[in-house]
Amino acid sequence: MSGTALEQVLRGPSGLGTSGLNLTPRQDTAVPAGAGEAVSGKPKSGDPIPGLYFHPVAEPDAERVAEVSRRIKLWAEEVQLYPPDWEDEFDGFSVSRYMVVCHPDAPSVDHVMLATRLMVAENAVDDYYCEDHGGSPIGLGSRLLLAHTALDPVHTTAEYQGAWARSLASDAPRRAYRSAMEHFDRAATGSQSDRFRHDMARLHLGYLAEAAWAEQDHVPEVWEYLSMRQFNNFRPCPTITDTVGGYELPADLHARPAMQRVIALASNATTIVNDLYSYTKELSSPGTHLNLPVVLSEREGVSDRDGYLKAVEVHNELMHAFEAEAAALAADCPVPVVVRFLRGVAAWVDGNHNWHQTNTYRYSLPDFW
Repeated sequence: MSGTALEQVLRGPSGLGTSGLNLTPRQDTAVPAGAGEAVSGKPKSGDPIPGLYFHPVAEPDAERVAEVSRRIKLWAEEVQLYPPDWEDEFDGFSVSRYMVVCHPDAPSVDHVMLATRLMVAENAVDDYYCEDHGGSPIGLGSRLLLAHTALDPVHTTAEYQGAWARSLASDAPRRAYRSAMEHFDRAATGSQSDRFRHDMARLHLGYLAEAAWAEQDHVPEVWEYLSMRQFNNFRPCPTITDTVGGYELPADLHARPAMQRVIALASNATTIVNDLYSYTKELSSPGTHLNLPVVLSEREGVSDRDGYLKAVEVHNELMHAFEAEAAALAADCPVPVVVRFLRGVAAWVDGNHNWHQTNTYRYSLPDFW
């Protein structure tokens, strides 16, 4: 790994004509202690997980966060997304802060809103179809397929086209998917929209694998769980970083195997962050929730604490691999738009951790230290 290339990825490009490609500067250190992991000790509310490798971020612009918050609530009302008594939970999700901190190079609030609507719509599908608000693994495949048609329209005969079109307004997830995708399509190129639809199909496939395990009361092997998490993960979010940034990573560069590996590693690492920060929330909710610490404890025969700490190690290895592969790609393909996209993905990774760490409304850490 080239140190120069890594610096280029983390701090942004330099030279004639590249000043516009820089994001908010990434912090120089990854909260180091010894070999680069976070400081140890008993964490307080809002502290990072001890031992977790991450990069701190600057506080997002408060005015932009407030405006995104105002607009997303109006949009949620427009598509009749949630009943009024869910407002506290919607506010507690802090999606406006989440998306602003993950997209520091978005040129306007309009651009941040592209990601914000999609994030809220994806969470509505998870809530209504899969988990918190009436979700169930039974019949999930049919529900997801019909919801996916709100992103990837059906092309059928005239006799049946109208019935499908009317179905898009039949429930909150489909209304949200359709509206969010319409906004995205107007801002994105055709290849960017197609890329997003593909990644959403990946996400839905991961949902179905997890649902099948739930129906069978099956705890997968660790490698099986990590395979599922490469599909049921955050990939649709960082992969649109160029659209939200107001530019395009061309399809041939996005499709390069090295770029696909970088995106996969980043998405996998960010999803394990979710497993770690949501651990106590999931254990306190009804039913069995699979996450990496639980699977590790069950399949490797270790204590809950040791399973959790092993999951931290898995995350850190994924993070180091992501940074190494991103650096290698930047060195091999030093095209400004490639470097900018890699920077955008890195910013999303950092922002995603920050949101999980600071969202004490949703998350608290286990007493393992």
